[in-house]
Amino acid sequence: MKPDEIHPQQRRENPEPQEVENPMPWFVIVLTALLLAFGVLYIARSAIFGAPAQGDGRSAAELQGAAPAAAGAAVDGAAVYASRCMACHQASGAGLPGVFPPLAGSEWVTGKETTLVALVLHGASGSLTVKGSTYNGVMPAFGAQLQDAELAAVLTHVRSQWGNGAAPVIADTVATVRQETAARTEPFKGDAELVPLQ
Repeated sequence: MKPDEIHPQQRRENPEPQEVENPMPWFVIVLTALLLAFGVLYIARSAIFGAPAQGDGRSAAELQGAAPAAAGAAVDGAAVYASRCMACHQASGAGLPGVFPPLAGSEWVTGKETTLVALVLHGASGSLTVKGSTYNGVMPAFGAQLQDAELAAVLTHVRSQWGNGAAPVIADTVATVRQETAARTEPFKGDAELVPLQ
């Protein structure tokens, strides 16, 4: 196309854009550097192990669960319950209807202590009847997680709370049941295996 053939409409158009080597504006570089420096300082000055008051109020020890008890030291059964059992059986011991059985008024809790110890040591799965209602779930085994004194303390706690009035459980009883059932490698099969022990 010759220059004299360019139409007026073409003359008013801008030329095609082309990439050029424009430097980044200095204020963008400075702003980026300031933001980066602020982020580094903020993280460096933050308390990594912040105060529990900034969260839900629980300390790191509570979140990790009860620590193993030293030999001869008293164990707080309520603390063990709060860290190991409360999520399923609830603070009230009422459990969740149809899902997790209640401990309040449970014949398993107030019944024969050795059966309760064995149940908590090895757990249970399958159909289990509690207070006339059938629950079909899984209770984890706590034998490998808790020492005899801790198990005795938590069982004593649940046997004396929410209207339960059963005798306390001692660590020697837990040790005896642990030894007698040491060969067991799987959870009890609900009513089928636990009822004969009751």
